[in-house]
Amino acid sequence: MTKIFVGNLPFSASESEIRSLFEQHGTIESLALINDRETGRPRGFGFIEMSNSDASQAIEKLNGYQMGGRALKVNEAQARSDAPRRSNGGGAARW
Repeated sequence: MTKIFVGNLPFSASESEIRSLFEQHGTIESLALINDRETGRPRGFGFIEMSNSDASQAIEKLNGYQMGGRALKVNEAQARSDAPRRSNGGGAARW
């Protein structure tokens, strides 16, 4: 199983549109479009899991694919780094 990163998605892209596009290249095991936690708006990227051979084909065919005037960035997802996450505040002021 390969996890694929799909970036530069148009904010108007729906899960069904993405599913339809990737199903042309194989069976999708899972699909998740990422939304902002605070606003609920799409963040313009998502993740898809497919078998290794289907994923390779989808990456090859869809990287750079034009969708809604944007060139998709499609590649194998990389593991998250252990770098600390940025904070948007909430702590004591530092002077």
